[in-house]
Amino acid sequence: MEARLALVVFALLASASAAAANVVNVKNYGAKGNGVVDDTKPLMSAWKAACAAAGAVTLVVPAGTYYIGPVQFHGPCKASTLTFQLQGTLKAATDLKRFGNDWIEFGWVNGLTVAGGVIDGQGAASWPFNKCPVRKDCKVLPTSVLFVNNQNTVVKDLTSVNPKFFHIALLGTKNIRMSGLKISAPSTSPNTDGIHIERSAGVSITDTHIATGDDCISIGQGNDNVEVARVQCGPGHGMSVGSLGRYAGEGDVTRVHVRDMTFTGTMNGVRIKTWENSPSKSNAAHMVFENMVMNDVQNPVIIDQKYCPYYNCEHKYVSGVTIKDITFKNIKGTATTPVAVMLRCGVPCQGLVLQDVNLKYKGQGTASAKCENAKAKYVGVQLPKPCP
Repeated sequence: MEARLALVVFALLASASAAAANVVNVKNYGAKGNGVVDDTKPLMSAWKAACAAAGAVTLVVPAGTYYIGPVQFHGPCKASTLTFQLQGTLKAATDLKRFGNDWIEFGWVNGLTVAGGVIDGQGAASWPFNKCPVRKDCKVLPTSVLFVNNQNTVVKDLTSVNPKFFHIALLGTKNIRMSGLKISAPSTSPNTDGIHIERSAGVSITDTHIATGDDCISIGQGNDNVEVARVQCGPGHGMSVGSLGRYAGEGDVTRVHVRDMTFTGTMNGVRIKTWENSPSKSNAAHMVFENMVMNDVQNPVIIDQKYCPYYNCEHKYVSGVTIKDITFKNIKGTATTPVAVMLRCGVPCQGLVLQDVNLKYKGQGTASAKCENAKAKYVGVQLPKPCP
């Protein structure tokens, strides 16, 4: 009996030891978490240890404020799964000379989970140096969090505030589920897109609140199978596919499903935007935007194939992006400008469907629609009246 009890105790101790071995605490690598001492190197050291460990590994960043410069949390990792458990706040350095294109970079990891905590980009000090809203050849400031070339990723319950540029960007990411995010920056902060997606597949964004100075979510070129559901957006520029067609060799954007979103006080609701004079051709196709609530939105529904945010733009050639099989369904609420639906296509848009659109103008008179090269099929309630 005693021998059996000893074996049980030994097994429990071994199990506890193994579990402890699979938890890496940044404090054990010299991180102070006092918001003053630079914790960049301790966090990188802790990541390297976690990445090299076998099995299911958790990297814990305990409560506290960790002042850090640019960090690269790269794989491939030995761990079967790796959880970055942020219980405190990561606070960005403000010296732009320290940064390249991003601040926190998770790359080349399979089975990564990033959970909890706050990412503070301390962007206000950098925003005056951002010339991108007015200059085409501007220097891009660092994105707060970049996920690059990861597979099977989960991001949950994360808060991002005041990035220098984008809050979160996905690049070459396959199968990522994002939920419970809180993303915020002042409405006047430049280029602070909430979540920007490029060259990715299998993206899910749900149950998230975004209040920022640019697009709440922007779906760039080369994406397939993107799902967005139950996202609150505002203030900000709305939910965008694009801008597309600016650079040579851009990939198609296909299979986008956006549903159950609420827009409050935004510049746009749902928007597809493409540049004229595209150097190569691509498609934006097979998209559904349904169950959208617009609360005092300037442009609730907009396709703009003459997109140009600059003062002086060339209009030599139509956009090289072909838009086809796009459905806007059950869109309701209020617009703060008279044109509630704008369908401005270059090459004629194909397969447009508007079903049950009910948008009221907040000013005097009724809402209207404007169309160029857009032959749409109309189903159910239509307010504003369809284009002739």
